[in-house]
Amino acid sequence: MNGIRIVAIVLIVAGALGLAYGSFSYTKDTHKAKLGPIELSVKERETVNVPVWAGVGAIVIGGLLLVFGDRKR
Repeated sequence: MNGIRIVAIVLIVAGALGLAYGSFSYTKDTHKAKLGPIELSVKERETVNVPVWAGVGAIVIGGLLLVFGDRKR
């Protein structure tokens, strides 16, 4: 397998996952305070929405790379 095929497959899988789930979330530490022996931290949950056009675009570009990526001039 060459590099173009691997990139194409990754794009197709990422696009399909983006369409299937629609969003993903992660937790980030935003505030930390240390007051003597006491430590305080605040964790916020962030959600990122994946647009439908981005998922479809990744699938289309991945498919085009699979079909036309191996052609030599």
